[in-house]
Amino acid sequence: MRKKMFFLVLLLILCILAGVMLGSVPLSPVSVLKCLIGIDRDSTASILVNTVRLPRTVGCCLAGMGLAAAGVILQSVMNNSLASPNTIGVNSGAGFAVMLALLASGSYSSAVPAAAFMGALVTTLVIFGLAYMADSSRTTIILAGITVSSFLNAGINTIKLLDTDITVNLTTFMIGSLSGITFDRLQFPAVAITAALLLSFALAKSINVLGLGDDIARSLGLNVTAVRFILLILSSVLSGCVVSFAGLLGFVGLIVPHICRRLFGNDARYLLPCSALLGACFVLICDILGRVLFAPFELPAGVLMSLVGCPFFLYLLFKKKGGRRVNA
Repeated sequence: MRKKMFFLVLLLILCILAGVMLGSVPLSPVSVLKCLIGIDRDSTASILVNTVRLPRTVGCCLAGMGLAAAGVILQSVMNNSLASPNTIGVNSGAGFAVMLALLASGSYSSAVPAAAFMGALVTTLVIFGLAYMADSSRTTIILAGITVSSFLNAGINTIKLLDTDITVNLTTFMIGSLSGITFDRLQFPAVAITAALLLSFALAKSINVLGLGDDIARSLGLNVTAVRFILLILSSVLSGCVVSFAGLLGFVGLIVPHICRRLFGNDARYLLPCSALLGACFVLICDILGRVLFAPFELPAGVLMSLVGCPFFLYLLFKKKGGRRVNA
């Protein structure tokens, strides 16, 4: 297990280095090092690294960690392997709240991440409530998420049509992009995501107990209602803060937890940190490929994630076990 985690850390370091070095204008490791330690601060390479690529790389790491950890939490709380911030509409709820905040303020402000969190939380609670009022099957949760997500996406488009001066590119926002990120926009999300990750790691044992079923968890002394609600809040903080600066990135919270379960098992003490590390690598790789494959033009990272995520989602939805389709 330690070797696998060490490999993930090494992979993340390599991805971070590649994220700073690669792009439409490739930079050598020596040039990057000079830029980072402050040599030639006025050079074009230094400006490129410190104001464009470094914030973007940090944003990729935060987005991947936040969405992957949120996916693990939602799948555990809802007992549904298909749940993720994207598939059940949490991202859309955060996105709708972001558009409302931009409509009210006219520009990006410190209120945007808070609005994204509230939008994600309300949407999560609505989906959770709808699933329990009907039944807790996979199909119910996913269909409820699709319905709510469609409604919220219509609201996002309506707001943009009503106020064309909103300072967000709707196309890249709906797809998800890490382009144009600055350290100023990452300050609050970075603190919130880091705090939520640390709290979720601390609750890993409770997540394991919750996975045994509500009755067994209560018999072991776990306050199921309180723990579930805290976890829902944490997942909302993680996904909402990511949406506030990266838009509606999809499928990270679905793909990464499943890969990590195959590699590290279901123990949340390892699954959560490993998913966070792999999620950061996944977003970084997609962002780098989007910059390099069509240079000097750029393909938003969300497009590549959707190209990978849609077939993966269909595979999970229709996969067979023992020759028989898994009941939805």
